[in-house]
Amino acid sequence: MSRVAVPCHVKSTVALQVGDMRTSQGRPGVLVIDVTFPSVAPFELQEIMFKNYYTAFLSIRVRQHISPHTPPKWVTCLKDYCLMPDPHSEEGAQEYVSLYKHQMLCDMTRILELRLILRQPSPLWLSFTVEELQIYQRGTKTPSVNFPKWLSHPVPFEQPTPLLEGLPDPSRISSEVQQMWALTEMIRASHTSARIGRFDVDGCYDLNLLSYT
Repeated sequence: MSRVAVPCHVKSTVALQVGDMRTSQGRPGVLVIDVTFPSVAPFELQEIMFKNYYTAFLSIRVRQHISPHTPPKWVTCLKDYCLMPDPHSEEGAQEYVSLYKHQMLCDMTRILELRLILRQPSPLWLSFTVEELQIYQRGTKTPSVNFPKWLSHPVPFEQPTPLLEGLPDPSRISSEVQQMWALTEMIRASHTSARIGRFDVDGCYDLNLLSYT
């Protein structure tokens, strides 16, 4: 299925403090990134792509347009998705990630706004975020191409018309040549190896052919 990038506006990151200020040394453990779509009507989200940067867990909330008589509401569609198997190690810290519609917990139609909630409980990393964020919606269906009838239904192969009319049938000529070759072989096989005299006919001589000295 084709996809189309959705123009979006990524707002500035908002940091939330988690835990005791004295033990965490003022380091935020949660970041919130809001993504709006000012030039796009409510759309059906197909895919989210980004490059991770030391974010351990990701949650996503969407604001959906329910109906003309109901105000839009926020719904959690992804909760604590693991981006780093071990927050204290490098694995998964800087990988590209794709999240698809079928992985979400709710319907992804009529999207108005997106909120990413990033969490990193490890104090080893000075900062964390997501980069190169891209949002995709379903593209229009590719129109089918109609081929000409002569191209989609080719005619059976036909023998070319002879260049000259009145020529004998090649198959008949070939058959006659083979018969002549067979007769030649038969004559050659029956040919005697006896020496034939110069003037003898069936072992007799014609006196008129003899010369006297």
